[in-house]
Amino acid sequence: MTVAAFAIGIVVGLTGMGGGALMTPVLVLFFNVPPLAAVSSDLVASAVMKPVGSAVHLRYKTVNISLVKWLVIGSVPAAFCGVLVLKALGDNESVQDNIQIALGLALLLTATLLVVRAYIRLVEKARSRDGRGPRLPRHRPDVTPRIMPTLLLGIVGGFIVGMTSVGSGSLIIVGLMLLYPGLKASQLVGTDLVQAVPLVLAAALGHYFFGDINMAITWPLIIGSIPGVFLGAQLSSRLNGGLVRRALAFVLLASGLKMLGLDNVTTGIILLAALLIAPPLWMYIRSRLGFPAWQMKLPGHSGVGDDHNTQPQGRTPR
Repeated sequence: MTVAAFAIGIVVGLTGMGGGALMTPVLVLFFNVPPLAAVSSDLVASAVMKPVGSAVHLRYKTVNISLVKWLVIGSVPAAFCGVLVLKALGDNESVQDNIQIALGLALLLTATLLVVRAYIRLVEKARSRDGRGPRLPRHRPDVTPRIMPTLLLGIVGGFIVGMTSVGSGSLIIVGLMLLYPGLKASQLVGTDLVQAVPLVLAAALGHYFFGDINMAITWPLIIGSIPGVFLGAQLSSRLNGGLVRRALAFVLLASGLKMLGLDNVTTGIILLAALLIAPPLWMYIRSRLGFPAWQMKLPGHSGVGDDHNTQPQGRTPR
């Protein structure tokens, strides 16, 4: 259990998501933990784990504090409401199943949109290079908080987290990507991790007041996840944006499949196929558009797109 928590902690630190979407299914499927106890223990472990990753991102200034503020204003009271509704329903499994299926579909859709977005960006670069399209901006636009949509995102995310422990990373980060496409990958992860701290703490306190927490399960999760999330956050704050986005897409795929209830063998086959097929397919697409099939970037580099500063083979910069 501690080893599993360490591995999931790395994923959370690297991508800002995957904690509840991966930890809760692992506890239920592999360690036979009752669902309500798994939700409660996961929330407590997240409340301890996420501040560690958040501190790393705050140190590297990859957090948008304005977005964090409005998300937290919406999510913290909603998380308490989610716990109260869960208790009122008596841990109604059909309600939770419906929520998880909807979230799973949203995660898979977002993973697909990430890939489509990267392809469109590559085509735009090719058109700009050949003079068939406008020049691409060299810097990302400033991110101005959209208060009402951000509050609503916090409310929806907080409510779902209170009921299922899932969404503090996966659902919020999906919403941030849609609302603020100008955020760098590292800022996306850092902002998501920091806003998740008070959110999961509120949900964990709600479960604690009702006596649902099993510390025999929680302590191994805390011990394994803290060093894992620290390592993952260090990698996220230093790696280039393209690598972090690819990791995000993979975790979205894995989380979505598990939320839809696919068995471990089927999920493993799909993930393995994605790992084997996606890289050569992307290299082929890059080559067809006149870019080097394999791109090398220095750690810490992040352009506007996945491959913003890469020049095509045989071409010189304008």
